[in-house]
This record gives sequence, C-alpha cells and structure tokens, in this order.
Amino acid sequence: MATGMRHDGRRAGELRPVSITTGYVPTADGSCLMQMGQTRVICTASVTEGVPDWLAGAGRGWVTAEYGMLPASTGKRKGRPVGRLDGRSAEIQRIIGRVLRSAVDMRRIGEVTIYLDCDVLTADGGTRTAAITGAWVAMAQAMARRRLPARALGPPVAAVSVGIVAGRAVLDLDYREDADAEVDLNVAMTAGGRYVDIQGTGEGAPFDDAQLAAMLRLARSGVRKLIAAQRKAAKAIQ
Repeated sequence: MATGMRHDGRRAGELRPVSITTGYVPTADGSCLMQMGQTRVICTASVTEGVPDWLAGAGRGWVTAEYGMLPASTGKRKGRPVGRLDGRSAEIQRIIGRVLRSAVDMRRIGEVTIYLDCDVLTADGGTRTAAITGAWVAMAQAMARRRLPARALGPPVAAVSVGIVAGRAVLDLDYREDADAEVDLNVAMTAGGRYVDIQGTGEGAPFDDAQLAAMLRLARSGVRKLIAAQRKAAKAIQ
C-alpha cells in the first residue's frame, strides 16, 4: 500500500465523503448529523442557566461534553454504560469539551453552561474527530437560537485523524485502516491553522520527525476542508 489507492479507492490525502445535516434533532437548541463515510454521529447542544459550583459568581460560562456509542453502532451490540463510563468514552468526552471550549469566549456568554452531547450511530473509525467537528456546528446553532453574543463564538475548530498505514501517511482513517495502522494521530485545529489538541501513538512502530511532519501536513489539509463544510452548514442555520 506504499503507492496507489487505498482499499476504498481514496488517495492518501483524501477525506471520506463529508455531510453535515443541521437541525437534525428539532427539540435541541442546536443539532446536526455529522457523517464521514460510514461514521455517523448525532451532535446536540443545549444551553442552560448556571454553571458548575466552582465557577459560580465568576461571571463566566462553561462548555462541557458527553460522548457515547449506541449499542448497535459497531454491528456487534455494545452494552450501555451503567453507573460509570468506560475509560475510552470518558477520555473522548473530556477531549471534545476541551477542544470546543477553545472556540468560546466564556466571559461573553455569562453564567450559562453549554452541554454538547455526541452519540455515535455508526462507527467506522474517526468517531471522536467527527464528534468534535459536528459539535462546533451544533454549538453555533444553539448560541444563535439562544441569542448569546455573536462575538462569543470564535472561528470554527475541527478535527481529523491521520496515520501511518503500510508505511505511508494517510488522512481520515476508517476502521480497517485504524486497526492496521502503525501510527494513529488525531489532530484538532482552528480555522486559523493553529493546533488545539494532538494525540498520537506509535501503536505498531515508533515514528520519526519526517513521518510526523507528513501526517500534520495531511491533517492541516483535511481540517481546512472540514472547516469549509462547517461554515457552509453554519450559513444554513443563520
């Protein structure tokens, strides 16, 4: 696989087909169905009065996230968490919240909390990056509907996976590629091209500076395209 097309016919630097359907959950303040290939995530945003106790009286808001996979999202039924999230889901929702907080001026929104709920309908790799990308759109819709100050929402942030598969840097790994990857990297960036979060692991082999640079170049290209899709979706809800 060092040259030529990937198993699904994509080039090394090609995203899977991307679709963002806004207003997917009409009862939510903001929502979308985020699709990247066969990965589909419902993202909703809810604005509530008040903040966590440790922030009360500080005059600033908060953004937090929850993430979960529906039982049939992977084909084989996944049990619902009872009482406590599994470690993977807990880690992912912390990442989603951390990344999306970077897009909001907390002092401008005042003492309100924005809850972002990301529920995976079908999982074929890249669920956390799809959740981050879709959550920004849901949050933008919620902030507009609830008439929070327009300047409180910064430029889009989006995320994408990259990796080394069969010795080659590739963009937006599906499940098959993720399972075979020597290196797996998830990158969240702003519209201005600055990094918000990078997570990388040499799962099958260590990686060097040149491979890291190649993956980051692909990530930057992929995020630019995702942000264009976010902006198009945001225009549709205004």
